[in-house]
Amino acid sequence: MEDQNKEYQIPETGYAEPEYQQLPLQQPLQPQTRVVYETRTWPIVTAAIAAAVLTFALCGVLFGTVMKRSRSQTTPTSHSSAVSGQDDAWEHKLEQIKGLIDQYYIGEVDEGKLADAAAAGMIEGIGDEWSYYISAEEYDSYKEAAANAYVGIGVTISIENVEHGVEIVDVTPDSPAYHAGLEIGDLIVAVEGVPILDGSEEALDLNETKNRVRGAEGTKVTITVERDKERLDFTITRAKIKTVNVTWELLEDGVAYIHIRNFEQDAAKDSINAIESALDRGAKALLFDVRFNPGGYKHELVELLDYLLPEGPLFRSIDYSGRESVDESDADHLDIPMAVLVNYDSYSAAEFFAAALQEYGAASVVGEQTYGKGRFQVSMDLDDGSAINLSIGQYTTPNGVSLVGKGITPDYPVELSEEQKSDLYYSRLEKAEDAQLQKAIEVLTK
Repeated sequence: MEDQNKEYQIPETGYAEPEYQQLPLQQPLQPQTRVVYETRTWPIVTAAIAAAVLTFALCGVLFGTVMKRSRSQTTPTSHSSAVSGQDDAWEHKLEQIKGLIDQYYIGEVDEGKLADAAAAGMIEGIGDEWSYYISAEEYDSYKEAAANAYVGIGVTISIENVEHGVEIVDVTPDSPAYHAGLEIGDLIVAVEGVPILDGSEEALDLNETKNRVRGAEGTKVTITVERDKERLDFTITRAKIKTVNVTWELLEDGVAYIHIRNFEQDAAKDSINAIESALDRGAKALLFDVRFNPGGYKHELVELLDYLLPEGPLFRSIDYSGRESVDESDADHLDIPMAVLVNYDSYSAAEFFAAALQEYGAASVVGEQTYGKGRFQVSMDLDDGSAINLSIGQYTTPNGVSLVGKGITPDYPVELSEEQKSDLYYSRLEKAEDAQLQKAIEVLTK
C-alpha cells in the first residue's frame, strides 16, 4: 500500500475543466472517453488511487490545476482510521475480481487496460459528471492543452461526414503540417502505415490517431492522406506549437469582435491585449464570442473580469472543507458597450464570464441557454503518471446565484440550425449567416 499520510501541495493557480469540445490532435480526451494502453501493474494503480482520494480528503486546498505529491509526512487522523475498514472491503472486492479473471477468463488480459478501466470506473462511480480519470498516456496532452501549447504537427481534425479516416479542418499557420503541404480537406487515412477508422481490426480510433501523431519534439511521423482520390505520404518533423487562443477583428460600425476559445493559460492577457488593440483602432463596442468555449482557469477568468468590471465581488466559492472565498474587482473598469455570444456549449468559466457581465449590467448576452455548471475541479497527480480530475468545491456568480442545472438565460435568445452550429464549430459559418452574431451587432449599434 502507498503511504496515505503524504499530502498534496496545491498551487493557487486556478481550476481545470474537463469538457474539451474541439477535436484537434493536440486536445485531451473528452471525459467520457476511455482509451487505455498502459502496461502498469493493476494492484498498484488501484492502491495509488485509493490513497490519493483518501489523502486529499484530509488536507487543505487552494484553487489549483496540477497538484504534485510531496514527500512530507503528516499525522494520521481519526477520519483515516474510520474509513480504513471501507477501504479494506472494496480493495478485497477488486482483488477477488482480479483473481477470478486470472483463474477463469479464457482470453488474453491487458493488465494496463484493466488498471485504467478500474481507475476510470472508480471515479465514474462517484456520480459526478465533471470528475474523471486521465491515463498516464493522456496526461501530458491534457497539461499541454491547458497551457495552450503542444508538440505535434499543427492540424485540427474532424470525423464528421467521413466514411473512413479523419478530415483536416484546419492547418495552423507556420506549423510543420503547413510547411509539409497538408491542406484543409485532406483526409488522413493512416499514421505510420496503420489505417484510421476503416473498420479493420488494427484500425486506429480518433484518440489513438492523436496519440500516434503526437510525440517528442524533433522526431518524425509519416502521415498518409487522400487528396482528389490520390494517396500521398508526408513525413513531418514534430515541433512545439502555440495554440492561438484569442483572435479579434474590427467589424462594421466600430464593433470589435473578440473570439475567446478557452480560458486556459494566457487567456486573460491575450484578451486584454486584443481589447486594447481594438480600442487603439477606434472600437466603439466590444463583442465577446465564447460559444463552444469549454472553460479553463479561475485566475484567467477573474483577471479578465477585473479588467472589465467595476469594484465588487466577482467569483464566490466554497470548497470541500467549507471554506468560503470571494474574489473582488477593483474600481478600474471599462465603460464601453459590450455583448457576449453564448451557446449550450459555453461551459464553466465561459458561461460564468457571461453571467458576471450580465449581472453587473455591463453586457447583453445573446445566443442560447447555457448548460449550467457550478463545481470546480483540480487535477491530482498519481504516482504512476496518471491523474484524476476531481470536483472539490462549488461556485456562484457575483450575486450568489448557482448556475447548476439552469445556466444563463440570454437577454436576446437566438437559435441556430444544427447545420449552422456544425459550421460554426468548424469555422465554416460566414458572419453574414450567423444570426446570433448579427443580433449582437444590432444590439450594440442600435
